[in-house]
Amino acid sequence: MSLFLSRLTLSRAPSVEALKRLIDPQERSRATDAHHRLLWSAFAGDADASRDFLWRSEGNGRFFVLSHRRPADSPFFDPPEVKEFTPALAPGDRLDFILRANATRTRKTGEVTASGKERRKHDDVVMHAIRDLPKGQRAEARLAAAADAGLKWLQGQGERGGFHVERAEVADYSVVALPDHRGPRRDQPQFGVLDMSGVVRVEEPALFLERIAQGFGRAKSFGHGLMLIRRTRAT
Repeated sequence: MSLFLSRLTLSRAPSVEALKRLIDPQERSRATDAHHRLLWSAFAGDADASRDFLWRSEGNGRFFVLSHRRPADSPFFDPPEVKEFTPALAPGDRLDFILRANATRTRKTGEVTASGKERRKHDDVVMHAIRDLPKGQRAEARLAAAADAGLKWLQGQGERGGFHVERAEVADYSVVALPDHRGPRRDQPQFGVLDMSGVVRVEEPALFLERIAQGFGRAKSFGHGLMLIRRTRAT
């Protein structure tokens, strides 16, 4: 499995700067959609290809991308900085990580689809954790719930993904509206975003790298799920 880790930076050419408000908008829900479309310009060789890359915005027009193909030159970006993603990992290796993820839990609804399958729903782990609180108390409890629910969710990912979570902190939890929604704001579809960092210990290297390539959580098209890693410095 060939993987490439790239850093893409928006070009400062006048022709691109003129489009900045469209391709790099300030409003977050619009930005997630605009950035996804923008990054496709570096992977647009096959119009019928499905998305085979994960990405993360670092702000100020900079993006990290993990892909199965090398990004091509794009008129919107400076020449991409690309390196093969081939970390030599062994059981017991400790890695620092950062992760921005839409963390969800799946539950059965009891409903059956037309094809005969049981319908399932994906619940945001943080909103699920505070669902029984009065609405007036949820905002205050949200970050504490995010820290607890986020850790449990990541531990579950590790059990299935060949790693153990030694430490994880949630720096932020936010709710982002799905782009292009039309209708009353109170009915606007939204998803939660956890920004996490910490230390993991590798248990099954091949499985761990496979999970990194797949990404973690949902809403991957909108810049979530890419875990960036580096070796933990000895203390």
